[in-house]
Amino acid sequence: MAAELVSSNAETVDVVVVGAGPAGMSAATRAARAGLNTVLIDEQDAVGGQIYRGIGRADSRRKQILGPDYAAGGAIAQAFAASGARHITNATVWQVTHERGINYLKDGKIGSFEARRVILASDATERPFPIPGWTLPGVLTAGAAQILLKSAGEVPAAPPILAGCGPLLYLLGWQYIRAGVPIRALVDTTRHEDRWRAKRHMLSALRAWPYLSKGLQLMRTLREAGVPMFDAADDLRVEGAERASALSFTTQGAAHRIEADVILLHQDVVPNTQFTQALRAAHRWDNAQLCFTPKTDAWGELDVPGIFVAGDGAGIGGAQAAAVQGALAGLAVAAQLGAVETRKRDLEALALRRDLAGVMRICPFLDTLYRPRDANRIPKNDTIVCRCEEVTAGELRQFVAQSCAGPNQAKSFGRCGMGPCQGRMCGLTVTEVIADARRVSPADVGYYRIRPPIKPLTLGELAGE
Repeated sequence: MAAELVSSNAETVDVVVVGAGPAGMSAATRAARAGLNTVLIDEQDAVGGQIYRGIGRADSRRKQILGPDYAAGGAIAQAFAASGARHITNATVWQVTHERGINYLKDGKIGSFEARRVILASDATERPFPIPGWTLPGVLTAGAAQILLKSAGEVPAAPPILAGCGPLLYLLGWQYIRAGVPIRALVDTTRHEDRWRAKRHMLSALRAWPYLSKGLQLMRTLREAGVPMFDAADDLRVEGAERASALSFTTQGAAHRIEADVILLHQDVVPNTQFTQALRAAHRWDNAQLCFTPKTDAWGELDVPGIFVAGDGAGIGGAQAAAVQGALAGLAVAAQLGAVETRKRDLEALALRRDLAGVMRICPFLDTLYRPRDANRIPKNDTIVCRCEEVTAGELRQFVAQSCAGPNQAKSFGRCGMGPCQGRMCGLTVTEVIADARRVSPADVGYYRIRPPIKPLTLGELAGE
């Protein structure tokens, strides 16, 4: 493990929360309400995270475009603002130590805390979608496009293609329609057999009918707007020389080619495990969500004492689940530090766990329905996997043939995962390509060995400390 550094000038506080999405805001609010000295650190200039980005300054028009689920984040943000917790903005946390030391960078200077408890609420990141042409200019993820819409009201200048699977794809299309943005096409990789398998979870899904109803409304809006929609898409390829010019694919054996300058790809989201991996906390391979998740107890505590995970960083459940999980973590921390009696903690947790169970009912249905296709996760040989170092899937398979056993060895064979993103964009793909080549489970292959700094840090900035 890399050396763990904490400044001798570090400020001691009760709780540090990393990330200001729904989980982080709720965790900090609950801890501060209990009278704990609580600090929330986030990279953005305002609370909201990715889901509620810009919620504090969104005008009525933007809230109307983004919909009531986005607007609901306003109440969480207001509760945090009234909690008394300290909020450090535009700060990048680059290390969390076993001893609960927090190092961050703000305005080019290093800051440090020593915390009695830490709550990691770094939430989710988009799953890689490595298809031919995905590195061309003009190709973005749907999540990145939505961030532009939320933070600055920016939309594509030309009608985009939305391609892939998952609820976000339809939500973004719905939001674009409300914003007056024409959509070239929506290309869904979901197949009939995916829907058939998802029916096994229909009873639980029906108990979460409001979520199903929202999804149906999104699709209805897209159809009524005349958006061309394709199902069961295979063999996706972005065409273009200097930039994206078209998306080609097949559906039920028929070839299609749709011209577009902007192509937005998405195949669901996965937990952001950079901090928990760097801490060497125990993780497991979740075969339902096809990703690694940290092992926690019922309150979100890792096997690293005093460090908790809340929200999508512990497993994808959505914004409402994240808010409840954040409250549970904040409550648990308050009880551990003696600010809340155990009996009061348990009584309050009963209602929170009941709410959590209700919002999580839809998850098995969605996980099955929108399970990303193998071909879109484990690409063919000529497709780039590691964008930073331009390593292809074929090169990874050659590494395996030369005795490369996992992602960490792939760094030595071809610098895979050693670029500026430090494996954030390619990590899952590298694991699955190697597992496929070795004919073993991703659990047997493992993930990159993440080391601090979690985000890029110059020697000058470190020396300044």
